[in-house]
Amino acid sequence: MNKYESIYVIRPTVEEEGIKALVERFSNLIQQEGGQVENVDEWGKRRLAYPIDDLNEGYYVLVNFSAESDLPEELERNYKITDDILRYLTIRIDEK
Repeated sequence: MNKYESIYVIRPTVEEEGIKALVERFSNLIQQEGGQVENVDEWGKRRLAYPIDDLNEGYYVLVNFSAESDLPEELERNYKITDDILRYLTIRIDEK
């Protein structure tokens, strides 16, 4: 299994309950697909480097997980079809 780091930005207009539901949804997706969530770090609302859809802030969430190589593709597909996700990035961490 490979180690990955995924960060995604949630729209700032989403309520607190909605944010918790999204974080739980993506964590559950990782576990259902055979991965292991190691850490979920919610950074909270932060200013964006540049406006996205006329928004200047976003709610940042960082997830560290271990999974097979096909899981990140499925995770990013789910990010893409979720309207409340502004941006996302998933990278593989080298174990050196």
